[in-house]
Amino acid sequence: MKLLVHSASLLLASAVVQAQQQAPTTAAQAPTRDTSYIDAQGTAHITRVIPVPKTIGIEAQRRLSRPEPDQGPPQSLADRRKGTDAYTARARVEWSRLCPNQIVEEKIAGVPVRIVTPEGPEANRDRVLLNLHGGGFNSDSGSYTESIPIASYSKMKVVAVLYRLAPEHPFPAAVDDSVAVYKELLKTYQPGHIVIYGTSAGAILTAEVAARLKQLGVPLPAALGIFSGMGDFARSGDSVALYALRGFSGHLDPPEPEPHDPDYAATADPRDPVLSPIFGDLHGMPPTLFVTSGRDLLLSGTVNLHRAYLNAGVDARLVVFDALPHAFWYDSTLPEAIEANHTMADFFVQQLRK
Repeated sequence: MKLLVHSASLLLASAVVQAQQQAPTTAAQAPTRDTSYIDAQGTAHITRVIPVPKTIGIEAQRRLSRPEPDQGPPQSLADRRKGTDAYTARARVEWSRLCPNQIVEEKIAGVPVRIVTPEGPEANRDRVLLNLHGGGFNSDSGSYTESIPIASYSKMKVVAVLYRLAPEHPFPAAVDDSVAVYKELLKTYQPGHIVIYGTSAGAILTAEVAARLKQLGVPLPAALGIFSGMGDFARSGDSVALYALRGFSGHLDPPEPEPHDPDYAATADPRDPVLSPIFGDLHGMPPTLFVTSGRDLLLSGTVNLHRAYLNAGVDARLVVFDALPHAFWYDSTLPEAIEANHTMADFFVQQLRK
């Protein structure tokens, strides 16, 4: 499975979307002892017996205990998008119960956006957060889940970009749309009063947009938020071979030699410094918060890009939550999700006060 097929599994929506027909592996079928075999190429063939750690909350422990089939029927893009839309509609209701808001849909620079304004007095009218949603570049699983809590906890308006999707519109369409919205916001807001952030595909896109803005000589925002992402379409990290969407549970194919996602990357060079910012000049990037988790399929991608930012002298901070799976902060029922969203919002507020 190619790297962005893992990443296109991205967000919790996929698991909700795909009703798998086969039964989960039973205790009798599962190995009961640790084993490891390393072949001549260094490939590891392993079995590990891993308890749910007590370092996470009861709700998270229960979540990790849910059985899920190892095999599932292939999902069409149409079914994925239909299911993702249904998931995000429910997520909007669930998050809005916790974080009351007003949401307006319009266009900025010709690009559709959702503008989320938190309930109550606006304390930061001259500041704005620009969200680039997750969803594997081929659907939208995050424009509500990534914007509603952050708007509420930061007391700031969030503009969520509904960029064009692959495979109909491959790279650099999403980058171009996001840059266009950012440049339009610069007509109203100072660059030091804007933050760009996203989860999963949106985290990847955040790093790509920042690289493109620097390439164009456009003033960079005050800060970035790269939440479970990566910056390298040329090489697969370790975590995509270890974890599926929900961590250890669910279907997972061994990585194939060709790592990049052809639906998104298309004919672009996988080492293009915008597509894969880890190969570009990262000096001068704004302060950036990276967030991931111990069983995140993009754990490697997130920490590798974080290290590249550090090596370029960037104020790059990394928060890793124990044991939890990819983009767990989408789930409004998890205390750790509330904590993660507060961590993100607090970082943005701190950077925008400077």
